[in-house]
Formats: sequence, C-alpha cells, structure tokens
Amino acid sequence: MTFFRTDEQLDRLGKSILEKTRTEFPGLAPDRIALTWIVYDQPVAVNTGGALSPEEFWKYSVRGFSHRGGDRIYPASIVKLFYLVAVQEWLEKGMLQSSSELERAIRDAIVDSSNDATNLIVDVLTGTTSGPELPEGPFETWKSQRNFVNRYFKSLGWPELEAINVNQKTWCDGPYGRERAFLGEMMENRNMVTTNAVARLLHSIVGGIAVSSTRSQAMMALMKRSLTPVELPPGEENQVIGFLGGGLPEDAQVWSKAGWTSKVRHDAAYIELPNRQPYLLVVFTEGKEHSQNKSILPFVSKQVAIAMDNLS
Repeated sequence: MTFFRTDEQLDRLGKSILEKTRTEFPGLAPDRIALTWIVYDQPVAVNTGGALSPEEFWKYSVRGFSHRGGDRIYPASIVKLFYLVAVQEWLEKGMLQSSSELERAIRDAIVDSSNDATNLIVDVLTGTTSGPELPEGPFETWKSQRNFVNRYFKSLGWPELEAINVNQKTWCDGPYGRERAFLGEMMENRNMVTTNAVARLLHSIVGGIAVSSTRSQAMMALMKRSLTPVELPPGEENQVIGFLGGGLPEDAQVWSKAGWTSKVRHDAAYIELPNRQPYLLVVFTEGKEHSQNKSILPFVSKQVAIAMDNLS
C-alpha cells in the first residue's frame, strides 16, 4: 500500500525511462536501481506555503510510479531528511531548545551534507553520544534511546515507514566503540529506507504539513538548490552535478537531498519545470561501479523531464 495511486500512463512512461536507462548503461541491472516518481496534477496541493491543513492535504490524490519502491536500501545521506524532520518535531514540541550550534548543524547537514553536523543532531535527538563500548545494562538503555527517531516515524502510522531503520549516524571513516557494536556484527542494524518512504516524507515536507507549515517551509529553504553553474559550490557537496539536478535546464526549480558513498548514489528531489506539472522524483542506485558514475542520475532526471511533456 502506498500514498499514491498507480496510473497506466505513468506506468508506461516509467517503464520506458527504465528501459532507456538500461540501454544507456548496460551494466545497470534492474535490481541495482530503485525509483519513485510522483506527479502533481491540477489543482496542485504542494509548495503552497502551507495553505492546507494536514487533513485537507491528505485528501488530494496523487498518481505515481515506482520500481523497487518498497525494497530496503542503504540510504547514505538521504537519512538526513528523516533527522531534519525529527529535529523540527522535537523543537516544535519543546523537547529541544534551539541554539546557534544546533541551527548551524541543521543547516550544514542539509545544505552541505556534513556528517559531523548530522552526528550532533543524532546526539541531540536521542540523548546519546558516541564513545567506548558500554556494559550490557547501560548499553541496552543507550540502544533504546537511540531508537527514539524510529519510534517517532512509526507513530505516524504511514505504511511506507514500517520497513525503515533510521537510528545510525553517518560516517566518513566508519563507526567505532559502542557505535560499531550497535551497528551489528554483520551491519544488520544499519540505516535502511525505501524510495517510497523517502517520497512520502518529501511529499509531506513539500505539502507544508511536515511538523507545521512554518517548519516545512524552513526545511524547503534548506533543500533549495541553484542550478546556475557559477553559483554551485565546488565538489560533490553541491548535490547537483552527478545528481538529479544535473539533468535539468537552468530554469528549473529544485529542492533536493542527495546521498552517496563508494557503493551507492541516491537523490530525492521535488522539481518544478516551466509550463509543466510539478513532480517528485527519488532515485537510488547501488553498486560500486554505479556509485562512481555521475551520469546515471542526470540521465534518469532528463528522461523524466522529457516524459513530463507527454503527460495528459
């Protein structure tokens, strides 16, 4: 069960996009790419500045297409979207007090995809810290606290969130001490999400009903990406080159969060093109050879943009 309805036209176009992608990149097997594509037909209920209540917003039916949309995949920095929503919820409910350092961390985690900033947010959200391994009793308490964010998302009751795990920090070199023990011997407790789960979370943010309309707009501001080459920061931290924004014309409007490691390359974006319906696109690719390929996600994005011209 998903928050979007299936559609014959999107199904045909989506399958065609995947076929063109596999033709362009023959090594990209069907089980190495996952995709969720949501189209916003008139009347558009998203990016309204929070004009709709949650009750009104969820009455709007959207159509979509997904390929492996329910498969659990390591999200890399895409998980930072979940921590972004959680920290805004904690602040809204008075469970946290804002500070200049927390605000700096929130900004750097989303705008620059900083792992260090993200790890501070996880500490603040859960009341846990990294460090040496712990005795069994204290470690059980620590693990329970670290699952605060998981419990919050389960409490929303969204079917798409049932299979996710978002209780790990993001690393450059990797976890040590209690963090490594918490990950599990075979890394069985690593972060895992689905493209459908990411799509619904992003859908709620763009819809202005994630936490509150004001906080949704603040989250959108952090995700806004410029496509103008001279305005892009150097390196992959710009989250455009090699990602979905890289396949779009400069006059497109993009709000996104990318994630990449040596084994995955992902992006999740809400996109507005001139004279076309807005849409949401989440694409995950797996495999070392694909994670290093900066052409796949832009190619998929370009094909989806072209397909938007053919929508009825």
